[in-house]
Amino acid sequence: MKSVMHGPTSLEVNMRIDMKPVLAKSVEVTRTSLIVVTESGRFEIPWETCSAKLARANFWERSKAELSPSGYGIHWPLLDEDLAVGPLLKQSR
Repeated sequence: MKSVMHGPTSLEVNMRIDMKPVLAKSVEVTRTSLIVVTESGRFEIPWETCSAKLARANFWERSKAELSPSGYGIHWPLLDEDLAVGPLLKQSR
């Protein structure tokens, strides 16, 4: 018996969309939040939502955020903290 495929199912399409990495174009730091700019827009995330380590850090330590060249992650060298952009935005919803 032959199986005929007519293209991906809606579940397969949704899985591919969910698997697409979310990349940041830039990040900004304020006293109360991290701002992540992506192709989809600008997202303001309170420090308490980012991580416990960032919530405890002072403004100077937070302000040293470095966006990875790929846009996939954010690194705080003074705090030895790394966050992936996609999961960060997902948890902040």
